[in-house]
Amino acid sequence: MRRLTLFTLALVGLSAFAVRSGDPGDRLPAGFHKGRREALRQLLPPNSVAVVFAAPVRNRANDVDFEYHQDPDFYYLTGYGEPHAVLLLFSSPQQDAQGKTFNELLYVQPRNPQAEMWTGRRMGADRARQTLGFDRVADNAAFDSLPLNLKGFDKVLFPEFHDDVRDDKDDPADLYDLVRQFRQKTDYPADYDAQRYSLYDFLRKSGTGDGVNAAQTVSDYQSYYPSLQHDPLLREFVRAADAKGRAAVVARLPKSNLDGYTLPKFMNRLRETKTNEEMKLMRKAIGISAVAQREVMKAMHPGMSEREIEGIHEFVYRRYGSEFEGYPSIVGAGNNGCVLHYVENSRPRVDNDLVLMDIGAEYHGYTADVTRTVPANGKFNKEQRAIYDLVYRAQEAGIAACREGADFGDPHEAAADVINKGLVALGIIKDVQEKHLYF
Repeated sequence: MRRLTLFTLALVGLSAFAVRSGDPGDRLPAGFHKGRREALRQLLPPNSVAVVFAAPVRNRANDVDFEYHQDPDFYYLTGYGEPHAVLLLFSSPQQDAQGKTFNELLYVQPRNPQAEMWTGRRMGADRARQTLGFDRVADNAAFDSLPLNLKGFDKVLFPEFHDDVRDDKDDPADLYDLVRQFRQKTDYPADYDAQRYSLYDFLRKSGTGDGVNAAQTVSDYQSYYPSLQHDPLLREFVRAADAKGRAAVVARLPKSNLDGYTLPKFMNRLRETKTNEEMKLMRKAIGISAVAQREVMKAMHPGMSEREIEGIHEFVYRRYGSEFEGYPSIVGAGNNGCVLHYVENSRPRVDNDLVLMDIGAEYHGYTADVTRTVPANGKFNKEQRAIYDLVYRAQEAGIAACREGADFGDPHEAAADVINKGLVALGIIKDVQEKHLYF
Protein backbone atom coordinates (compact mmCIF):
# COMPACT_ATOMS: atom_id res chain seq x y z
CA MET A 1 0.00 0.00 0.00
CA ARG A 2 2.82 2.40 0.85
CA ARG A 3 4.44 1.88 -2.56
CA LEU A 4 1.13 2.46 -4.32
CA THR A 5 0.60 5.67 -2.35
CA LEU A 6 4.05 6.94 -3.28
CA PHE A 7 3.36 6.09 -6.91
CA THR A 8 0.09 8.03 -6.83
CA LEU A 9 1.66 11.07 -5.17
CA ALA A 10 4.50 11.06 -7.67
CA LEU A 11 2.05 11.16 -10.55
CA VAL A 12 0.16 14.08 -9.05
CA GLY A 13 3.41 16.04 -8.83
CA LEU A 14 4.36 15.62 -12.48
CA SER A 15 2.62 18.74 -13.70
CA ALA A 16 4.99 19.24 -16.63
CA PHE A 17 3.15 16.56 -18.57
CA ALA A 18 -0.34 17.24 -17.24
CA VAL A 19 -3.11 17.09 -19.82
CA ARG A 20 -6.42 18.79 -19.13
CA SER A 21 -9.74 17.56 -20.40
CA GLY A 22 -10.15 17.89 -24.15
CA ASP A 23 -7.55 18.06 -26.89
CA PRO A 24 -4.33 19.84 -25.80
CA GLY A 25 -4.19 21.63 -29.14
CA ASP A 26 -0.74 20.42 -30.18
CA ARG A 27 -1.67 18.21 -33.12
CA LEU A 28 0.03 18.73 -36.44
CA PRO A 29 -1.78 21.51 -38.36
CA ALA A 30 -3.40 21.05 -41.74
CA GLY A 31 -0.54 23.00 -43.28
CA PHE A 32 1.93 20.34 -42.20
CA HIS A 33 0.05 17.57 -44.00
CA LYS A 34 -0.47 19.76 -47.05
CA GLY A 35 3.26 20.43 -47.15
CA ARG A 36 4.00 16.71 -46.95
CA ARG A 37 1.66 16.06 -49.88
CA GLU A 38 3.46 18.70 -51.89
CA ALA A 39 6.82 17.17 -50.99
CA LEU A 40 5.59 13.79 -52.21
CA ARG A 41 4.23 15.37 -55.39
CA GLN A 42 7.71 16.65 -56.20
CA LEU A 43 8.99 13.06 -56.11
CA LEU A 44 6.33 11.62 -58.39
CA PRO A 45 7.31 10.82 -61.99
CA PRO A 46 5.61 12.77 -64.81
CA ASN A 47 1.99 11.90 -65.62
CA SER A 48 1.52 9.81 -62.51
CA VAL A 49 -0.87 9.45 -59.60
CA ALA A 50 -0.28 8.13 -56.09
CA VAL A 51 -3.20 6.26 -54.55
CA VAL A 52 -3.04 5.77 -50.77
CA PHE A 53 -5.64 3.88 -48.74
CA ALA A 54 -6.58 4.17 -45.07
CA ALA A 55 -5.77 1.25 -42.78
CA PRO A 56 -8.34 -1.56 -42.52
CA VAL A 57 -10.63 -2.07 -39.56
CA ARG A 58 -9.39 -5.22 -37.83
CA ASN A 59 -11.77 -7.59 -36.13
CA ARG A 60 -11.07 -8.90 -32.63
CA ALA A 61 -13.92 -11.40 -32.38
CA ASN A 62 -17.56 -11.62 -33.44
CA ASP A 63 -18.91 -8.05 -33.65
CA VAL A 64 -16.04 -6.50 -31.67
CA ASP A 65 -13.27 -4.71 -33.56
CA PHE A 66 -9.88 -3.63 -32.31
CA GLU A 67 -9.50 0.06 -31.55
CA TYR A 68 -8.83 1.70 -34.89
CA HIS A 69 -5.35 2.92 -35.73
CA GLN A 70 -4.77 4.83 -38.94
CA ASP A 71 -2.06 3.86 -41.41
CA PRO A 72 0.87 6.14 -40.46
CA ASP A 73 1.63 7.16 -44.05
CA PHE A 74 -2.01 7.97 -44.76
CA TYR A 75 -2.20 10.10 -41.62
CA TYR A 76 1.12 11.78 -42.49
CA LEU A 77 -0.32 12.90 -45.82
CA THR A 78 -3.87 13.77 -44.74
CA GLY A 79 -4.29 14.21 -40.98
CA TYR A 80 -7.42 12.05 -41.30
CA GLY A 81 -7.84 9.39 -38.63
CA GLU A 82 -10.88 7.43 -39.80
CA PRO A 83 -11.19 4.23 -41.87
CA HIS A 84 -12.63 3.58 -45.35
CA ALA A 85 -10.85 6.46 -47.07
CA VAL A 86 -8.59 6.92 -50.08
CA LEU A 87 -6.30 9.73 -51.23
CA LEU A 88 -5.36 10.44 -54.85
CA LEU A 89 -2.35 12.72 -55.38
CA PHE A 90 -1.51 13.77 -58.94
CA SER A 91 1.90 14.77 -60.27
CA SER A 92 0.32 17.53 -62.36
CA PRO A 93 -3.06 19.33 -62.34
CA GLN A 94 -6.09 17.47 -63.67
CA GLN A 95 -9.20 19.03 -65.21
CA ASP A 96 -12.82 18.24 -64.42
CA ALA A 97 -15.82 18.44 -66.75
CA GLN A 98 -16.31 22.12 -65.90
CA GLY A 99 -12.72 22.95 -66.82
CA LYS A 100 -11.61 23.47 -63.22
CA THR A 101 -8.24 22.07 -62.17
CA PHE A 102 -7.26 20.04 -59.12
CA ASN A 103 -4.20 18.06 -58.04
CA GLU A 104 -5.58 15.91 -55.21
CA LEU A 105 -8.77 14.16 -54.17
CA LEU A 106 -9.78 12.78 -50.79
CA TYR A 107 -12.65 10.34 -50.32
CA VAL A 108 -13.88 9.78 -46.74
CA GLN A 109 -16.64 7.87 -44.99
CA PRO A 110 -19.90 9.87 -44.83
CA ARG A 111 -21.75 11.12 -41.79
CA ASN A 112 -24.21 8.51 -40.53
CA PRO A 113 -26.22 9.37 -37.39
CA GLN A 114 -27.23 5.77 -36.72
CA ALA A 115 -23.68 4.41 -37.08
CA GLU A 116 -22.27 7.31 -35.07
CA MET A 117 -24.62 6.47 -32.20
CA TRP A 118 -22.83 3.09 -31.96
CA THR A 119 -19.24 3.78 -32.93
CA GLY A 120 -18.63 7.50 -32.48
CA ARG A 121 -18.69 10.74 -34.43
CA ARG A 122 -17.43 10.94 -37.98
CA MET A 123 -15.78 13.91 -39.62
CA GLY A 124 -17.61 13.70 -42.94
CA ALA A 125 -16.67 15.32 -46.24
CA ASP A 126 -17.70 18.89 -45.38
CA ARG A 127 -15.74 19.07 -42.15
CA ALA A 128 -12.77 17.29 -43.74
CA ARG A 129 -12.72 19.97 -46.42
CA GLN A 130 -12.83 22.72 -43.81
CA THR A 131 -10.26 21.33 -41.38
CA LEU A 132 -7.80 19.20 -43.36
CA GLY A 133 -6.77 21.69 -46.04
CA PHE A 134 -8.24 19.91 -49.09
CA ASP A 135 -10.15 21.71 -51.82
CA ARG A 136 -11.88 18.54 -52.99
CA VAL A 137 -13.29 16.02 -50.54
CA ALA A 138 -16.16 13.65 -51.30
CA ASP A 139 -17.97 10.75 -49.68
CA ASN A 140 -16.18 7.47 -50.37
CA ALA A 141 -19.16 6.19 -52.39
CA ALA A 142 -18.20 8.73 -55.09
CA PHE A 143 -14.87 6.98 -55.72
CA ASP A 144 -16.67 4.39 -57.85
CA SER A 145 -17.60 7.12 -60.34
CA LEU A 146 -14.16 8.78 -60.36
CA PRO A 147 -14.15 10.99 -63.49
CA LEU A 148 -10.62 10.01 -64.47
CA ASN A 149 -9.15 7.12 -66.40
CA LEU A 150 -6.41 5.68 -64.19
CA LYS A 151 -5.21 3.56 -67.11
CA GLY A 152 -4.23 6.78 -68.89
CA PHE A 153 -1.43 7.59 -66.45
CA ASP A 154 2.12 6.48 -67.14
CA LYS A 155 2.43 5.37 -63.51
CA VAL A 156 -0.10 4.55 -60.80
CA LEU A 157 1.81 4.34 -57.54
CA PHE A 158 0.31 2.61 -54.50
CA PRO A 159 1.44 0.62 -51.47
CA GLU A 160 0.89 -3.12 -51.43
CA PHE A 161 -2.57 -4.06 -50.24
CA HIS A 162 -3.34 -5.55 -46.85
CA ASP A 163 -4.57 -9.13 -46.98
CA ASP A 164 -6.85 -8.83 -43.93
CA VAL A 165 -9.49 -6.46 -45.28
CA ARG A 166 -13.03 -7.61 -44.47
CA ASP A 167 -16.05 -6.79 -46.60
CA ASP A 168 -18.96 -5.16 -44.81
CA LYS A 169 -21.85 -6.32 -46.99
CA ASP A 170 -23.97 -3.42 -45.74
CA ASP A 171 -21.43 -0.80 -46.81
CA PRO A 172 -20.87 -0.53 -50.58
CA ALA A 173 -17.94 1.89 -50.11
CA ASP A 174 -15.91 0.35 -47.29
CA LEU A 175 -12.18 -0.26 -47.74
CA TYR A 176 -12.82 -3.66 -49.32
CA ASP A 177 -14.96 -2.02 -52.01
CA LEU A 178 -12.59 0.91 -52.49
CA VAL A 179 -9.75 -1.52 -53.21
CA ARG A 180 -12.00 -3.63 -55.46
CA GLN A 181 -12.99 -0.52 -57.43
CA PHE A 182 -9.34 0.50 -57.73
CA ARG A 183 -8.49 -2.91 -59.15
CA GLN A 184 -11.25 -2.57 -61.72
CA LYS A 185 -10.22 0.94 -62.72
CA THR A 186 -6.60 -0.12 -63.30
CA ASP A 187 -7.06 -3.60 -64.81
CA TYR A 188 -5.13 -4.90 -61.83
CA PRO A 189 -3.62 -8.29 -62.76
CA ALA A 190 -4.84 -11.16 -60.59
CA ASP A 191 -1.24 -12.32 -60.11
CA TYR A 192 0.29 -8.87 -59.51
CA ASP A 193 3.33 -9.00 -57.26
CA ALA A 194 5.18 -5.77 -56.51
CA GLN A 195 8.63 -7.35 -56.28
CA ARG A 196 8.14 -9.27 -59.51
CA TYR A 197 7.01 -6.20 -61.45
CA SER A 198 9.84 -4.15 -59.98
CA LEU A 199 12.25 -6.70 -61.44
CA TYR A 200 10.47 -6.53 -64.79
CA ASP A 201 10.97 -2.75 -64.81
CA PHE A 202 14.59 -3.15 -63.78
CA LEU A 203 15.29 -5.54 -66.65
CA ARG A 204 13.60 -3.28 -69.20
CA LYS A 205 15.61 -0.26 -68.03
CA SER A 206 18.95 -2.03 -67.67
CA GLY A 207 18.88 -3.52 -71.15
CA THR A 208 20.85 -6.68 -71.89
CA GLY A 209 24.33 -5.33 -72.50
CA ASP A 210 25.38 -6.10 -68.95
CA GLY A 211 23.25 -9.20 -68.74
CA VAL A 212 25.52 -11.08 -66.35
CA ASN A 213 25.07 -8.45 -63.64
CA ALA A 214 21.33 -8.22 -64.34
CA ALA A 215 21.02 -11.99 -64.05
CA GLN A 216 22.89 -11.89 -60.74
CA THR A 217 20.50 -9.20 -59.47
CA VAL A 218 17.54 -11.40 -60.40
CA SER A 219 19.14 -14.36 -58.62
CA ASP A 220 19.70 -12.25 -55.52
CA TYR A 221 16.06 -11.17 -55.51
CA GLN A 222 14.94 -14.77 -55.94
CA SER A 223 16.99 -15.77 -52.91
CA TYR A 224 15.40 -13.03 -50.82
CA TYR A 225 11.88 -13.52 -52.19
CA PRO A 226 11.44 -17.29 -52.77
CA SER A 227 8.15 -16.82 -54.62
CA LEU A 228 10.09 -15.21 -57.49
CA GLN A 229 11.89 -18.50 -58.07
CA HIS A 230 8.71 -19.83 -59.67
CA ASP A 231 8.42 -17.06 -62.27
CA PRO A 232 9.14 -18.73 -65.65
CA LEU A 233 10.30 -15.52 -67.35
CA LEU A 234 12.78 -14.68 -64.61
CA ARG A 235 14.12 -18.23 -64.64
CA GLU A 236 14.51 -18.06 -68.40
CA PHE A 237 16.33 -14.72 -68.18
CA VAL A 238 18.83 -16.07 -65.64
CA ARG A 239 19.50 -19.15 -67.78
CA ALA A 240 19.79 -17.31 -71.12
CA ALA A 241 23.09 -18.06 -72.84
CA ASP A 242 23.69 -14.65 -74.42
CA ALA A 243 22.43 -11.09 -74.85
CA LYS A 244 20.13 -12.12 -77.69
CA GLY A 245 18.40 -14.67 -75.49
CA ARG A 246 18.03 -12.18 -72.66
CA ALA A 247 16.62 -9.55 -75.02
CA ALA A 248 14.03 -12.04 -76.23
CA VAL A 249 12.89 -12.62 -72.65
CA VAL A 250 12.74 -8.89 -71.88
CA ALA A 251 10.56 -8.33 -74.95
CA ARG A 252 8.00 -10.76 -73.53
CA LEU A 253 7.81 -9.24 -70.04
CA PRO A 254 4.27 -8.02 -69.25
CA LYS A 255 3.87 -4.26 -69.14
CA SER A 256 1.77 -2.34 -66.66
CA ASN A 257 1.50 1.22 -65.40
CA LEU A 258 0.95 -0.16 -61.90
CA ASP A 259 3.77 0.48 -59.44
CA GLY A 260 3.37 -1.08 -56.01
CA TYR A 261 6.99 -0.71 -54.94
CA THR A 262 8.13 2.90 -55.43
CA LEU A 263 5.66 4.77 -53.21
CA PRO A 264 6.87 3.12 -49.96
CA LYS A 265 10.41 4.19 -50.87
CA PHE A 266 9.27 7.76 -51.41
CA MET A 267 7.46 7.75 -48.07
CA ASN A 268 10.55 6.42 -46.30
CA ARG A 269 12.62 9.18 -47.88
CA LEU A 270 10.21 11.85 -46.68
CA ARG A 271 9.70 10.48 -43.19
CA GLU A 272 13.31 9.75 -42.29
CA THR A 273 13.93 13.51 -41.90
CA LYS A 274 11.72 15.06 -39.23
CA THR A 275 10.44 18.62 -39.16
CA ASN A 276 10.56 20.74 -36.01
CA GLU A 277 6.83 20.12 -35.57
CA GLU A 278 7.36 16.37 -35.66
CA MET A 279 10.30 16.48 -33.28
CA LYS A 280 8.16 18.32 -30.74
CA LEU A 281 5.66 15.44 -30.75
CA MET A 282 8.44 12.86 -30.61
CA ARG A 283 9.93 14.57 -27.56
CA LYS A 284 6.50 14.54 -25.92
CA ALA A 285 6.13 10.79 -26.61
CA ILE A 286 9.63 10.15 -25.25
CA GLY A 287 8.98 12.32 -22.20
CA ILE A 288 5.80 10.42 -21.34
CA SER A 289 7.62 7.10 -21.79
CA ALA A 290 10.47 8.24 -19.55
CA VAL A 291 8.03 9.32 -16.84
CA ALA A 292 6.45 5.86 -17.01
CA GLN A 293 9.83 4.16 -16.62
CA ARG A 294 10.68 6.26 -13.58
CA GLU A 295 7.32 5.69 -11.92
CA VAL A 296 7.58 1.93 -12.45
CA MET A 297 11.07 1.91 -10.93
CA LYS A 298 9.67 3.63 -7.83
CA ALA A 299 6.71 1.26 -7.51
CA MET A 300 8.30 -2.07 -8.46
CA HIS A 301 8.84 -4.83 -5.89
CA PRO A 302 9.50 -8.60 -6.15
CA GLY A 303 5.86 -9.50 -5.49
CA MET A 304 4.62 -7.67 -8.56
CA SER A 305 3.55 -9.45 -11.73
CA GLU A 306 4.77 -8.53 -15.19
CA ARG A 307 1.22 -7.50 -16.06
CA GLU A 308 1.00 -5.10 -13.11
CA ILE A 309 4.18 -3.41 -14.30
CA GLU A 310 2.77 -3.18 -17.82
CA GLY A 311 -0.38 -1.63 -16.36
CA ILE A 312 1.53 1.14 -14.59
CA HIS A 313 3.32 2.04 -17.82
CA GLU A 314 0.11 2.22 -19.78
CA PHE A 315 -1.72 4.15 -17.04
CA VAL A 316 0.97 6.81 -17.17
CA TYR A 317 0.63 6.98 -20.96
CA ARG A 318 -3.07 7.68 -20.74
CA ARG A 319 -2.62 10.05 -17.81
CA TYR A 320 -0.41 12.32 -19.91
CA GLY A 321 -2.27 12.22 -23.20
CA SER A 322 -0.88 9.26 -25.12
CA GLU A 323 -3.55 7.68 -27.31
CA PHE A 324 -1.86 4.31 -27.83
CA GLU A 325 1.13 2.21 -26.94
CA GLY A 326 3.55 2.54 -29.83
CA TYR A 327 3.81 -1.26 -29.92
CA PRO A 328 2.83 -4.11 -27.57
CA SER A 329 4.53 -3.47 -24.23
CA ILE A 330 7.35 -5.90 -23.39
CA VAL A 331 7.84 -6.60 -19.68
CA GLY A 332 10.10 -9.61 -19.20
CA ALA A 333 11.51 -10.78 -15.87
CA GLY A 334 14.47 -13.17 -15.77
CA ASN A 335 14.62 -15.45 -18.80
CA ASN A 336 11.58 -13.78 -20.31
CA GLY A 337 13.72 -10.72 -20.93
CA CYS A 338 15.82 -12.76 -23.37
CA VAL A 339 12.86 -13.18 -25.74
CA LEU A 340 13.22 -10.23 -28.11
CA HIS A 341 9.51 -9.62 -28.64
CA TYR A 342 8.06 -11.17 -25.51
CA VAL A 343 4.52 -9.80 -25.13
CA GLU A 344 2.74 -12.34 -22.91
CA ASN A 345 3.76 -10.45 -19.75
CA SER A 346 2.22 -13.32 -17.79
CA ARG A 347 4.73 -14.12 -15.05
CA PRO A 348 2.86 -13.76 -11.72
CA ARG A 349 5.91 -12.67 -9.69
CA VAL A 350 9.07 -10.98 -10.91
CA ASP A 351 10.88 -12.00 -7.69
CA ASN A 352 14.47 -10.73 -7.43
CA ASP A 353 15.20 -11.02 -11.14
CA LEU A 354 16.14 -8.30 -13.56
CA VAL A 355 13.06 -6.91 -15.31
CA LEU A 356 13.43 -5.71 -18.89
CA MET A 357 10.86 -3.12 -19.97
CA ASP A 358 10.80 -2.32 -23.69
CA ILE A 359 7.98 0.18 -23.98
CA GLY A 360 6.93 3.33 -25.77
CA ALA A 361 4.03 5.77 -25.77
CA GLU A 362 2.48 6.97 -29.00
CA TYR A 363 1.53 10.62 -29.02
CA HIS A 364 -0.44 12.10 -31.92
CA GLY A 365 0.97 9.50 -34.31
CA TYR A 366 4.60 9.54 -33.12
CA THR A 367 6.09 6.72 -31.09
CA ALA A 368 8.83 6.53 -28.49
CA ASP A 369 10.90 3.40 -27.87
CA VAL A 370 12.49 3.42 -24.42
CA THR A 371 14.04 0.27 -22.95
CA ARG A 372 15.30 -0.04 -19.38
CA THR A 373 16.31 -3.04 -17.26
CA VAL A 374 16.23 -2.88 -13.46
CA PRO A 375 16.39 -5.32 -10.53
CA ALA A 376 12.93 -5.87 -9.05
CA ASN A 377 14.26 -5.57 -5.49
CA GLY A 378 16.10 -2.33 -6.23
CA LYS A 379 19.63 -3.73 -5.95
CA PHE A 380 21.90 -5.40 -8.51
CA ASN A 381 23.81 -8.52 -7.59
CA LYS A 382 27.36 -8.86 -8.93
CA GLU A 383 26.44 -10.65 -12.16
CA GLN A 384 23.51 -8.36 -12.90
CA ARG A 385 25.66 -5.29 -12.34
CA ALA A 386 28.32 -6.56 -14.74
CA ILE A 387 25.84 -6.99 -17.59
CA TYR A 388 24.04 -3.75 -16.82
CA ASP A 389 27.27 -1.76 -16.82
CA LEU A 390 28.33 -3.34 -20.11
CA VAL A 391 25.06 -2.42 -21.79
CA TYR A 392 25.25 1.08 -20.33
CA ARG A 393 28.74 1.59 -21.78
CA ALA A 394 27.49 0.35 -25.14
CA GLN A 395 24.60 2.79 -25.01
CA GLU A 396 26.92 5.69 -24.24
CA ALA A 397 29.18 4.68 -27.13
CA GLY A 398 26.19 4.61 -29.47
CA ILE A 399 25.02 8.02 -28.33
CA ALA A 400 28.52 9.44 -28.82
CA ALA A 401 28.46 8.14 -32.41
CA CYS A 402 25.25 10.06 -33.16
CA ARG A 403 26.69 13.00 -35.05
CA GLU A 404 25.34 15.08 -37.89
CA GLY A 405 26.54 13.57 -41.16
CA ALA A 406 27.41 10.19 -39.63
CA ASP A 407 26.29 6.99 -41.31
CA PHE A 408 22.98 5.63 -40.01
CA GLY A 409 24.66 2.41 -38.89
CA ASP A 410 27.49 4.09 -36.96
CA PRO A 411 25.74 4.12 -33.54
CA HIS A 412 24.94 0.42 -33.86
CA GLU A 413 28.50 -0.42 -34.82
CA ALA A 414 29.90 1.59 -31.90
CA ALA A 415 27.58 -0.10 -29.40
CA ALA A 416 28.15 -3.57 -30.86
CA ASP A 417 31.92 -3.17 -30.59
CA VAL A 418 31.65 -2.41 -26.87
CA ILE A 419 29.33 -5.36 -26.27
CA ASN A 420 31.45 -7.81 -28.26
CA LYS A 421 34.62 -6.95 -26.38
CA GLY A 422 32.78 -6.81 -23.07
CA LEU A 423 31.30 -10.29 -23.49
CA VAL A 424 34.78 -11.64 -24.16
CA ALA A 425 36.19 -9.82 -21.12
CA LEU A 426 33.45 -11.32 -18.92
CA GLY A 427 34.20 -14.80 -20.24
CA ILE A 428 30.69 -15.25 -21.61
CA ILE A 429 32.03 -15.82 -25.12
CA LYS A 430 35.53 -16.85 -26.13
CA ASP A 431 35.72 -14.83 -29.31
CA VAL A 432 33.79 -11.92 -30.85
CA GLN A 433 32.74 -14.27 -33.67
CA GLU A 434 30.31 -15.84 -31.18
CA LYS A 435 28.47 -12.54 -30.75
CA HIS A 436 25.33 -13.70 -32.56
CA LEU A 437 24.61 -16.07 -29.70
CA TYR A 438 23.52 -12.99 -27.77
CA PHE A 439 22.37 -10.30 -30.21
